[in-house]
Amino acid sequence: QVQLVESGGGLVQPGGSLRLSCAASGSIFNINAMGWYRQAPGKERELVASITRSGRTNYADSVKGRFTISRDNAKNTVDLQMNSLKPEDTAVYYCHADGLEVAPQRVVDFSSWGQGTQVTVSS
Repeated sequence: QVQLVESGGGLVQPGGSLRLSCAASGSIFNINAMGWYRQAPGKERELVASITRSGRTNYADSVKGRFTISRDNAKNTVDLQMNSLKPEDTAVYYCHADGLEVAPQRVVDFSSWGQGTQVTVSS
């Protein structure tokens, strides 16, 4: 089983910055895509940014130019640098990863979520 643990959320004023980090652990064979999603109260969970193992990135239009996703394949970590934060960025942010994990005598697909970390942008 692959576990994801997030850190770095908190309260920040509009225009401020936060950095979220996520570390994957467990019986990892390899990780394909890693990403960050968010869910605001009363809204659907949405993709914020994702990154492939080769480093190809994808961003929601609402965060382009403000957020940067990066990953360290050797450490199985993914970070989200969030700059110029706006009140509408307020949400619970979730880390996600998929790939292959080691099972008895084989490898199997996995798709895991972190527990979520609260980001609040308010003056």
